[in-house]
Amino acid sequence: MWQALGALLPIAVAVAFSSVPLTVTILILLSPNRGRSAFPFLVGWVIGVAAVIILSAVGAAALSEPLRRRPDTAFVVLEIVIGMALMVLAAIYLRRRSQTSTGLPRWLAAVDSFGPVVSFGIAVILSFRPKGLLLGVAGGLALSAASVKADEALLLIIIYTAIGTSTVVIPIVGSFVAPQKMEPRLLSARDWLAVNGRILTSLMMFMIGVVILGSGLRDL
Repeated sequence: MWQALGALLPIAVAVAFSSVPLTVTILILLSPNRGRSAFPFLVGWVIGVAAVIILSAVGAAALSEPLRRRPDTAFVVLEIVIGMALMVLAAIYLRRRSQTSTGLPRWLAAVDSFGPVVSFGIAVILSFRPKGLLLGVAGGLALSAASVKADEALLLIIIYTAIGTSTVVIPIVGSFVAPQKMEPRLLSARDWLAVNGRILTSLMMFMIGVVILGSGLRDL
């Protein structure tokens, strides 16, 4: 279990510091629809992050069935592929950032008009975007490769989800508990992410990609 937890922690941190859901969270909390949209977005994000790793773990377990003779090889190959994919995606994110002017993506301008249903749906969709899927698959592989018991797997998924969603949960809860204290911090965070969000995302993806690729090459 501890081996699986060690493999999951950096992946969960990468999910937590993904710039897009962070930015959406901040914009929702600064919008007039905060009271109607923030909680549905939180619920959708938690459900989406948990669903990705659960589906990935189930898929990895199912994949190992027809490859019972050489399951380790299959997992190693998948680790190498996922690690390389994350590194390539990081390079693409960074390249896009260098080719575009600083500022928020255009579609985020509509966040002010998001209602509860749209906020919930957007949160779930964001967890299934390419980066989220790759990180979730990496987490699912770590769970499946560790061969943990069902109750241990459930605990690990809860820990992974709690860490991965903490940067969305904490600002939302804090904004309802102490809105006046949170607002200037949210404004500062919004401005910082508008300039550095892609760099943060790219670095996190690249580092996790290197870790996963290294793990796969080590076991090759």
